[in-house]
Amino acid sequence: MLCELRIKNLALIESLHLCFQPKNCEGSLIVMTGETGAGKSIMLKALRLLSGKRASADWVRKGEESCEVEALFEFASDHTKLLARLTESGFGGEEQIVIKRIIGRNGRSRFYINNSIASAKMVSALTDELFDIASQHDQQYLLRTGIHLDLLDTVGENWGQRELFGKKYRLWQQKKAELSSVVQREQQQQQRRDFLSFQVAEIREAAPLPGEDEELIAEKRRLKNAQSLIDLSQASYQLLSGELGDGLRLLRQNITQLSSLDEGAVQLAEEISDYSFLAEDYAQKLRRYQDSLENNPYRLEQVNERLDLLAQLKRKYGETLEQVLQFAEKGEFELEQLEKREKEIAVLRQEVATLRRLLYEIGQELSERRQRTAVALEQAMEKELSSLSFGRCAFIVNFADIPQNQQDALKEAGPAGWDSVEFYFTANPGEEPKPLAKIASGGELSRLLLALKCLLASRDKVETVIFDEVDTGVGGEAAEAVARKVRQLAEHHQVFCITHLPQIAARGGVHLQVVKSVTDNRTRTSVALLDHEQRVSELVRMLAGDSATAQTEIWARDLLRSHCRQKN
Repeated sequence: MLCELRIKNLALIESLHLCFQPKNCEGSLIVMTGETGAGKSIMLKALRLLSGKRASADWVRKGEESCEVEALFEFASDHTKLLARLTESGFGGEEQIVIKRIIGRNGRSRFYINNSIASAKMVSALTDELFDIASQHDQQYLLRTGIHLDLLDTVGENWGQRELFGKKYRLWQQKKAELSSVVQREQQQQQRRDFLSFQVAEIREAAPLPGEDEELIAEKRRLKNAQSLIDLSQASYQLLSGELGDGLRLLRQNITQLSSLDEGAVQLAEEISDYSFLAEDYAQKLRRYQDSLENNPYRLEQVNERLDLLAQLKRKYGETLEQVLQFAEKGEFELEQLEKREKEIAVLRQEVATLRRLLYEIGQELSERRQRTAVALEQAMEKELSSLSFGRCAFIVNFADIPQNQQDALKEAGPAGWDSVEFYFTANPGEEPKPLAKIASGGELSRLLLALKCLLASRDKVETVIFDEVDTGVGGEAAEAVARKVRQLAEHHQVFCITHLPQIAARGGVHLQVVKSVTDNRTRTSVALLDHEQRVSELVRMLAGDSATAQTEIWARDLLRSHCRQKN
């Protein structure tokens, strides 16, 4: 709850320090009244500034360099969410927190939590757990259908399930986008894959060997000159094996006899003998070479065809057969990588399908919880509204068409699920409920907002609720009902109420009056804590203004006395 509020140099406030001691404020109603234009909403503005809302340099009091807003809050030890936020942010885990904001003349702000520098985001997260503000603008806010689902989830405490759905939804969208991108790239590379497969298959089917073309060129030359080679080798063989061979054998016999008669001729005889044997060996080689030769036009044709094929491969894939084979190896490696991408696509498809099923299950549970919450909210709102002088009214949580299958549901889904809801209302029995924007008057909206705030306050741990003229457009019996409801809420919460209704003002446990005055040609706004007689005077003003009579004062005293008696 709010224990202290200090404001310095904010708009018309020069210096203001308000204390709301816990023993006096717990479960109390603190009312603020004053003339129109006195600055009653200054407290609302100060708390909005503390919650991190946008500020203007124009709010700094004229002649000053900065303005300051500082507040001390205390909260229950079982407010685990707030304690956790404080601990996680490094601001300690005590059951007390001081928030301060300084706004400079240049419009820049500095935030402090327990005297340590903080960010606007941190401050906003903390103040969401400390107080709730309902202003006249929130009535228009209530007309925005987009906020109705948020309110429904808050009442039903569905935010945990909703956040889980949102997390899985974003992951699903991410995986779908990733899959789409990979598939698109794969489609673009399909032509490349097909062409590469053809090229590799062409090379592997031909099965070239390193240096094969050089060997075939030599073979082609032999086949092309086969008859000449046969003739020449045959003639050469005949020379070595015919008369020349006989002569060499006779020479070997003679030289052997010569060496036996003269030892000096032994070496010469050996050399001549070696030569003759060498000649015979050459003759045998010529014979074998001649036998290997073949005049084969069919083989020549085969060699030419093979050389043409190899030449074609070299024109396409490399200057040498070695380069052609390297091209095939690189192509096979690239095809392997492309096959891996196909497997990645298969894995991604499976992930997307799994997330889709999981998302639908989470969304179904969320949607069913919302439908159950809607029934409970309708009943609770009609009960609350009945106590606010609506009689037999009808409040409906209208769901747009609920998808009946997974495909339709996920087609309609967003981060918050696939449900679309709008609040319908009628204050007149027998009339068909219609959207709030089409039927609700200002006074009706005020009471609808109050009823919703009372329901929400009963479901969260926010201890301080601030109402800024929640009584707009309300009078007569409805005004009395609104006053009772505000007082009822104050039994379990600290409630600040800026009001024009004497019925609400009379029920306040603490009554603050906002006064605007001019001193030394400077306008100032101040806040006074009213005693009993001052409260009577303020109620007289609120009841009749300048037309007040003695009877008005009697009414004011009776009003104040009756509500004091009710509290006691």
